[in-house]
Amino acid sequence: MAYDGGLHHTGTYATGGRGGIEAGAVADPLASQGSLTLDRTHDLLYAVNAGSDTITVFGVRGSRLTRLQVLGSGGAFPVGVALHGNLVYVLNARDGGSIQGFRRVGKNLVRVPAWHRALGLDPAAEPEFTSSPGQAAFTPDGRRLLVTTKGNTSEILTYDVDALGGPSARPVHNAEPGAVPFAVAFDRYGHAVVAEAGPNAAATFDVRRDGRLTALSARSTGGQATCWVTGVNGVFYLSNAGSATITAFRTRADGSLENLGTTSTRGGGTIDTAASADGRVLYAQTGGGADGVEAFRVGRDGQLTPAGSVTVPGGANSEGIAAY
Repeated sequence: MAYDGGLHHTGTYATGGRGGIEAGAVADPLASQGSLTLDRTHDLLYAVNAGSDTITVFGVRGSRLTRLQVLGSGGAFPVGVALHGNLVYVLNARDGGSIQGFRRVGKNLVRVPAWHRALGLDPAAEPEFTSSPGQAAFTPDGRRLLVTTKGNTSEILTYDVDALGGPSARPVHNAEPGAVPFAVAFDRYGHAVVAEAGPNAAATFDVRRDGRLTALSARSTGGQATCWVTGVNGVFYLSNAGSATITAFRTRADGSLENLGTTSTRGGGTIDTAASADGRVLYAQTGGGADGVEAFRVGRDGQLTPAGSVTVPGGANSEGIAAY
């Protein structure tokens, strides 16, 4: 990554595990958000190894990675990582789905067996890529953990997180019939901003203390296969894999959404995105063949301006993106 957001290849680092592909997946092999999760505070990067049922912890120093640890994910086919403080939760997609909690101690993770919860989804639901859980994400205060189930019940599950970091025994089930909730981010007001693949829309929710979600607003992206969402400076960018576009929305204090327009990408299958730490550049991963990454400068009005692209070497079926 160059100072202006431009891209060039600097290195390749083995995770010590194997990747995987969910049945039916085309552009996004794990059909999830958060398979690479960066902890900027502690200079750590977490990566899932779906085919090995493991996760890898890397130390980050500039553009260099050092593999520190490979450990079991606590379930089958890990697809995402959620982070808050010294808590790390892994989302596992198969065998009905599960979450497994870990505590960070220094630069290493320690699995806490009591912090495992089965999601209870139908393991035989098809197609797999739309029937597996999509993301686990902490609320900004770390008191709740949300899990999206996509087409397998079409719900957002809310787990309370206690003072020690453990999840409640059972989640609150927030049904969204037909919405296929895929990914979630949070605005400065604490609202959940959800990418809904069913209606291809952005939706906002108030997260109540009892774990219930109250719907506030929903707006169409105008694209197809809307699945991923990243927040940058109060603007939320939703990726439309079926249209090779990114649609931007701004949220207001009441949770309403303002559509700021749509930007096309050069590569097909626009999937996961990530923003630089200063919020000046958005990076978009493109999948489904010759996978790549495209950079966009983020304007003060939220508009995106292309700033370069790069093909991922040997990147067919690549998955996940994080930006430093």
